[in-house]
Amino acid sequence: MKFGIIKERKTPPDRRVVFSPGKLKEFKNKFDTATLLVESSDIRVFSDQQYKEAGFEVTKDMATCDVLFGVKEVPIAALIPNKKYFFFSHTVKKQPYNRALMRAILDKNIELYDHETITKENGNRLIGFGRYAGIVGAYNGFRAIGLKNTTFTLPKAETLAGQQELIKALKAIDLPNYKILLTGNGKVAYGAKEMLDALHIKQVSVQDYLQHSFEEPVYCLVDVLDYNKHIKGENTTNKHFYSNPEAYTSDFFRFAKVTDFFIAGHFYGNGAPYLFTREDAKSEHFKIKFVADISCDVDGPVASTLRASTIADPIYGYAPNSESEVAYKDENAIVVMAVDNLPCELPMDASEGFGALFLENVIPAFFNDDKDGVLQRARMTANGKLTPRFAYLQAYIDGTE
Repeated sequence: MKFGIIKERKTPPDRRVVFSPGKLKEFKNKFDTATLLVESSDIRVFSDQQYKEAGFEVTKDMATCDVLFGVKEVPIAALIPNKKYFFFSHTVKKQPYNRALMRAILDKNIELYDHETITKENGNRLIGFGRYAGIVGAYNGFRAIGLKNTTFTLPKAETLAGQQELIKALKAIDLPNYKILLTGNGKVAYGAKEMLDALHIKQVSVQDYLQHSFEEPVYCLVDVLDYNKHIKGENTTNKHFYSNPEAYTSDFFRFAKVTDFFIAGHFYGNGAPYLFTREDAKSEHFKIKFVADISCDVDGPVASTLRASTIADPIYGYAPNSESEVAYKDENAIVVMAVDNLPCELPMDASEGFGALFLENVIPAFFNDDKDGVLQRARMTANGKLTPRFAYLQAYIDGTE
């Protein structure tokens, strides 16, 4: 079987890649019957020369490959018919802007495997860039604090080589005695937690966070049952919440009353209560002044997230009283960092980490008859049609919903 690493063609450019030269070499060493090609790219964080030095052919022609690996959506004109493609298609949630892409994938008889659909049998994702979104998101949040308070200056994450340089930059600043709230229990939240722990910021319990003041910065990591409560006051489980979100109401405001800096690293599911609303943010008891919304659900559960921001212009202000965007320097603004492609700021680390997960969880399926069903679960299209698991997308593709 012949595998190819394709050039990223989406605008703005994405410098990440599924396999670094080192990880691609590991791939070849583990599965020596595979043929591996790399499409020439002047964008990628690893140069063509680095792949050549690792022993791989770099070419502009990928037509001989059976399986093609990319990160972002492939432009319709660049899709090669009758191939297997792996990339983030951003169609799983019926995103209207990629309807034409999905139609083209079916028309060209492409087997699509969206990275988002590569899961364990229980539905948990096996691969992704979430950890790096958390790492960069936490860093960017601290950077926003320095910019607003004019107390310290941090370089943009994209100008630094990797996570260790981000940590080094953070260790050189003096943080105020802020209370920091971190939501989530997945890779995003734990990526952010890595940064807080690297700074030796003390983690405290929910009870201590809500009831006490501290002479140093502290953080509290909370999960869905900490900031949501059952409408009838029943003791439940995370699993029950995920299955019955309509049976819950937000209990987030108790944290908002004592939090200075909120890092949103949670996954928000349809039907779940909003964490805080625009009315909540107007309250005199609402204390949050900085929000790093890594989850970035626009106009949703985090009321201050009016739009996604960009790597070039990552922060803006939210005025609670007018419910509108203002300059982040505005005296009454909540400072919002809501970049939706954070791992792009750490392309080398993100690529290395993604490749390690891909090599461990996906590549073996090509050589063991997919004994764990990884490819079968992830396959969205085959023979010009949606697979049964993704038949729910048909009306979306047809444009009837």
